[in-house]
Amino acid sequence: MFKHEKQLLHEVRVDAPNPNYAAMLQEQLGGPQGELKAAMQYLSQSLRIKDAAIKDLFLDIAAEELSHMEMIATTINLLNGHNLDAQNTTVGNIQAQVLTGLSPVLTNASGQYWTAAYVNVTGDLAADLLSNIAAEQRAKVVYEYLYRQINDKGVRETIDFLLNREEAHNTMFREAFNRIQDSGSQKDWGVTQDSKLYFDLSTPGKFFDVNNPQPPSFKNPDPNVQDSSQQH
Repeated sequence: MFKHEKQLLHEVRVDAPNPNYAAMLQEQLGGPQGELKAAMQYLSQSLRIKDAAIKDLFLDIAAEELSHMEMIATTINLLNGHNLDAQNTTVGNIQAQVLTGLSPVLTNASGQYWTAAYVNVTGDLAADLLSNIAAEQRAKVVYEYLYRQINDKGVRETIDFLLNREEAHNTMFREAFNRIQDSGSQKDWGVTQDSKLYFDLSTPGKFFDVNNPQPPSFKNPDPNVQDSSQQH
């Protein structure tokens, strides 16, 4: 069961309308690294998870991603303003001006519609967790690109919050991944001769080896490392 609360997860504001940037921000509403994709992916993956704690984690993050989607859509609304103005909007990004009446829709920054093909579900917990870790990392990168291209303080505050939440989700998925060693596709890792081969096809020079392959795992972030919000 899901419940909608009218209060946003985090307050959003903009300093001034900016339709061109509104179109750019659509990438995180309906793009392949966006909030809807994340919510649908984690929700879909959760349906067959037997580990109660990890199942809850997937559902909790999925629900939060829906709240992120709400924040992005609200910000796009504010950036689009109140007046149709296709003449001053970048060519190729004018859908809101000529079709949707300034309403955010489920498209990316180029106007391509969202598709369930963005969603990755394998039924193998290790594979799905690695997919989610990568998804959170890619989403963070997109937010960093967006952050660098706007001086609007209100928008930057929203992006900064969302970017840091991507880091938090990434950390939680990594923690879950460390709990499932020797299960699913992690079982019997590196026990055959074929799994210990590295084909050095870029000679001269050998920089990697797999003589003692180990299942992948992640270390917890160093608390002494500078906060990412100051590194955009």
